[in-house]
Amino acid sequence: MKSVIKGAFVALFFILTLGAAFAGEMVFKTGKGVIADQRGGRHVLQLEYASSDEERAHGLMGRTTMAKDHGMIFDFGTSRDVMMWMKNTPLPLDMLFIDEQGVIRTIAANTKPFSEDIIPSEGKVRYVIELNGGRAAALGIGPGSRVVEGLKLP
Repeated sequence: MKSVIKGAFVALFFILTLGAAFAGEMVFKTGKGVIADQRGGRHVLQLEYASSDEERAHGLMGRTTMAKDHGMIFDFGTSRDVMMWMKNTPLPLDMLFIDEQGVIRTIAANTKPFSEDIIPSEGKVRYVIELNGGRAAALGIGPGSRVVEGLKLP
């Protein structure tokens, strides 16, 4: 009986996993991120981590909603010039370009949904955090703000 139940759970796992894959959904690891703004405010975010090539390529494509305190962090492994785009992304986003030490260097605010225009980092960065469009300004997050927690996978 135990082997039948175990087999049923294994089958359910594969059905759910394959169903998500065929639906175009990707499951990301999640964790907490904290950004300290230059006025002393601290902003807690729930982040999804895109660290592999496949995860970074998929990103937030196809998402039509995202909670206001959520975002996605892209880790490129090393500091380099980064280029992003909005292809297949229906949400306007703020892209925070972050250096190796966690300092936000530039922000591309309210990026245009579905655009194939290249959005450059304007210098070497290791990370990009995407938030809902307009959220960085609403929180007072700008260049010089710092990610003090959550750059690495939990």
